Amino acid sequence: MAKLPPYKAQLATLVDAPPETSSALVELKLDGYRIGAILQSGKVKLESRRNNDWTAQFPAVASAVKKLSAKTALLDGEVAALMPNGITSFQALQNTASAGAKLVYFVFDLLHLDGEDVSALPLAERKEKLRELIERSDAGETIRFVDHVVGDVKRVFGQACKLGAEGVIVKNATAAYRGGRNTLWLKVKCVHRQELVIGGFTEPEGARAGVGAILVGYYEDGALKYAGKVGTGKGFTRDYLTNLRTQLDAIEQKECAFEPKPKGLKAASTHWVKPKIVVEVQFVEWTSDNHLRHPSLLGIRRDKLPRDVVRES
Repeated sequence: MAKLPPYKAQLATLVDAPPETSSALVELKLDGYRIGAILQSGKVKLESRRNNDWTAQFPAVASAVKKLSAKTALLDGEVAALMPNGITSFQALQNTASAGAKLVYFVFDLLHLDGEDVSALPLAERKEKLRELIERSDAGETIRFVDHVVGDVKRVFGQACKLGAEGVIVKNATAAYRGGRNTLWLKVKCVHRQELVIGGFTEPEGARAGVGAILVGYYEDGALKYAGKVGTGKGFTRDYLTNLRTQLDAIEQKECAFEPKPKGLKAASTHWVKPKIVVEVQFVEWTSDNHLRHPSLLGIRRDKLPRDVVRES
């Protein structure tokens, strides 16, 4: 049987309001790691959106994909930690993955199945084939089909925000799968969130462990611009913060990577690092001087490259 093509994730474009449409498929925006699952010759490979091999990181997911009733398949979805209220949490994923907690692979698209390239079919047809595949398989609760609502985007978006979800993804029901970022898929967020790059950190105070706050920024015209200081105290375990400190110590440097260098930081308790680690941050708004207002750390994004991080608008 022919080798499956490489996984190239289709990415959604951020918009500031739910679009007016009655025919699109609306899904809850999942809060985890984007993963393509490749099943072939009895073997499974899990790939990140950057095509890095993440099979070892999620062995339970790989085992579940192997139980699908198919000889070959290429799936698209998101590995996430499911909360009791039915919402996925990226922060919970940070704290539970290292402890070996059971995660869920939420699958929302099917690109190849048993030698047939289905990526050119309309999304609605691909999802129906995907639903049938999962329903006839004995893969357990680790793999779940991502259901959708047709149309009524504003109502679904409003309900998603009330539930505490990150937002929704609005997809063209008749379009083929197209790798890369495009407007066939749109994302609408309930809160302000985006990826940022760590350029430094401060020492913890009192009984806190690891890191006091991280100093973050984004790239603009090739320079790392300072976006503010993000606290690390809420929602993270002592072990998580100690591990973060170890990672930061390994990339510490004397020079400040931000251009220009931030003002108002205490030199004695500030450390500069090479801009190699990407994090996701939630915040209220951007201030007039391009800093984050009331930011909070959600976790590390190991599937993003620092140089790709720009300010979202």
